[in-house]
Amino acid sequence: MDAEQDALVRTAPVPVARRGPLRLKLLVLSGAQAGQSHALRPGLVRLGTSAACDIVLTDRVVSRRHLQLEVTEERVVATDLGSRNGSFYDGVRFTELEVRPGAALTLGTVVLKVVPEDSRERPLPLSSRKRFGALVGASVKMRELFTVLERVAAGGGDVLVQGETGTGKELCAEALHQESARAAGPFIIVDIAGIPPSLMESELFGHVKGAFTGAHGERAGAFERAQGGTVFLDEVGELPLELQPRLLRVLERRQVKRVGANDYRTVDMRVVAATHVDLEQAVQQGRFRKDLYHRLAVLKVVPPPLRERVEDLPLLIDAMLERLGRPPSALSEQTRALLAQYPWPGNVRELRNVVEQAIHLGEDTLPPLEAPSGSARPPVATPDSELPFKEAKERLIEVFERDYLQGLITRCDRNISRAAREAGIARVYLRKLLTKHGMMLVDDDDSRD
Repeated sequence: MDAEQDALVRTAPVPVARRGPLRLKLLVLSGAQAGQSHALRPGLVRLGTSAACDIVLTDRVVSRRHLQLEVTEERVVATDLGSRNGSFYDGVRFTELEVRPGAALTLGTVVLKVVPEDSRERPLPLSSRKRFGALVGASVKMRELFTVLERVAAGGGDVLVQGETGTGKELCAEALHQESARAAGPFIIVDIAGIPPSLMESELFGHVKGAFTGAHGERAGAFERAQGGTVFLDEVGELPLELQPRLLRVLERRQVKRVGANDYRTVDMRVVAATHVDLEQAVQQGRFRKDLYHRLAVLKVVPPPLRERVEDLPLLIDAMLERLGRPPSALSEQTRALLAQYPWPGNVRELRNVVEQAIHLGEDTLPPLEAPSGSARPPVATPDSELPFKEAKERLIEVFERDYLQGLITRCDRNISRAAREAGIARVYLRKLLTKHGMMLVDDDDSRD
């Protein structure tokens, strides 16, 4: 690796405030050794396929001496040992990185996670899927999410989906319904934030004729209409406090009583609720019932914000272009590189809006994408304003190429023919790019380090 490229991928150590000596362990999340756990003691810990390494990995695209961890009582520093296929953190290739507790590192197809030694976290096997319903992602965080969704979908329990606006909470709910035994039943959406308070009770529980002015006939509520299927309560944190006991009864007893009725009706449906509100804080503030929160949060799903899975950007953009009937080449490399620099406070929804604008109105109509005050940018390289324009642009594109290729070969299961087709480029040119960035595929890698 030359000095210029090394400058692009070297990540500055991140100081982390801690109390007492650091005690960590390394969990293996994917590959044939998934589920293994290794204590990290002070000293040098080498990882690779060589039997001489302290932690031996069996993945074919891991080099003989791939990564070194320098473990002290204060920090852990990871150093790539000149591996053929690189070491990655959050989709960004690095040569040296201070590793925080909770960080996930990718070596070939092996994902490793550093956690406190006393952590009760057990390594969940990462899903092999890159799509779950309409959700798209190949990052560690999304594959963890897909594993949880697969398990939750197979059961029949109610689910709380909690995450930032635009992260795909409704897509999670739809996917859970589609992958469940209730897929043939109705999927009823209730937008709690968009319903006037005066109509909320009737919308959820229904009403009988004459229950109130304008009730000229009987009407089944959302829970009854979802018989045999799923009710999606969007923005459940906005539910009026006086109606929350009635929702709790539905969850616990599967019974509803229409407005103006005397008797309860039994319903058979699953409830998936979503919110961007911190419900624990809402409980403390008296805006949400504690018993209802605990009943909802038995099964909790948290879709990650886009800034925490920036390596999924190429995959997301290609999926959006596919839905628009456009090839990956419809968006230029320069625009893709610029999109990779933005922290996306509006998450996937904001990205979709920008992609659609670029396709329908032209890339030159895109407004400047500037990070909101106080927001963190994703860990990608930024242009050096002290360099000549051409050189700064070339460096930026080179970083984009590397990140794009990493996502491409991951989602194409390292199949070069399929990757070339999906990228819309010649196989020979793809090989050239892979060689340029040191990303030889399994079929091509006959001489690993």
